Amino acid sequence: MKTTPRHLSRRSMVAAAAAGLVTTVVSPAVSPARAADAPAARFHTVGRVRRAADGSVRYSWPGVSFEGRFHGTGVGVVLDDADNDYDVQVDGATVATLVTPGRTVSWVDGLADGIHRVRVVKRTESPWAAGRFGGFVAARGGVILPSPRARRRQIEFIGDSYTAGYGNVSEIRDCSGTGGVHRNSNADLAFGALTARRLDADFQTNAFSGRGMVRNYNGGEPGTDFRTYYDRALLNVEGDVWRRPRGWCPQVVVVGLGINDFSTPLNPGERWSTTAELVAAYESAYHGFLDELRARYGRGTFLVVAAARLWNTTALADATARIVEERGRRGDGRVSHWYYDDPGLDFLGCDWHPSLHDHRIISGLLDTHLAGLPLHW
Repeated sequence: MKTTPRHLSRRSMVAAAAAGLVTTVVSPAVSPARAADAPAARFHTVGRVRRAADGSVRYSWPGVSFEGRFHGTGVGVVLDDADNDYDVQVDGATVATLVTPGRTVSWVDGLADGIHRVRVVKRTESPWAAGRFGGFVAARGGVILPSPRARRRQIEFIGDSYTAGYGNVSEIRDCSGTGGVHRNSNADLAFGALTARRLDADFQTNAFSGRGMVRNYNGGEPGTDFRTYYDRALLNVEGDVWRRPRGWCPQVVVVGLGINDFSTPLNPGERWSTTAELVAAYESAYHGFLDELRARYGRGTFLVVAAARLWNTTALADATARIVEERGRRGDGRVSHWYYDDPGLDFLGCDWHPSLHDHRIISGLLDTHLAGLPLHW
């Protein structure tokens, strides 16, 4: 495969894949606005987005992805984002990683002339900023084809840093010298994404590191928690409300909130004087959150209440088990408890988070749990 030389953007780093493809990032000969306006800007979106009048979309949650099809020898990816990292995949293989690309069109060139699939996925978290995707542009002589259809299976993953893939591609716990958490995180390689791909499912990763159901990590930012942000498409816009597309109704929602509630001891001055008070508030809020999910998605959706093992307490495992038992007493038989742990977990990701090796293990455990549910999908 040959590649067409281009000038690299100073703000971007491009990693070439072993297949020999090289993606370059250039100052856009085709502007993001023009690309989005063009009839060729057709793509399938997976994740929460805010659509603009020009056809582009804005977004904040990790793991948001865009899929397209084209005929030709190359494709351009139109982005406007100085905060996030992206993987570009062609025909199922990752051909490049775009690091904080800015306002650019990134090109994949030198493909065999024919029909190809392209996918762009947001690797990183950006609760403080929104990215913008303007669509795909065909290389000279090519054409963007109608977008791929949505997959029949759909899963939503709700959680914190574990769900977001915080620091998962690092191989050392102190990743400050290897690019920091941002460079070492990939939501598309977190356990939820791995499971979804094995099931050929569309998925949302609605995860926010450091946030809990009622209490954030070490009691930080009191007065807010994960529920403050869950209903938003754009996390940095107070009062924003995501409008659920008609076609999004997941058969499974996996909720993993509680690590931040219980992994650190209570500090003086927090709202809860004792762990028992915190547990009571947590369980009450969790039931309310599950009620919200039921109202949104209906009684047919399976709700999986997830709990990881914490080294210092069993409060999370015990509370989530009680929650699921209570849902059953209330007549909701489509709520299950998934407690996960494994002696092979090494927690070599940034700041003692699960590594890529760990996410593969956790994904396998989730596969087993889902296989035991009567999903019939």
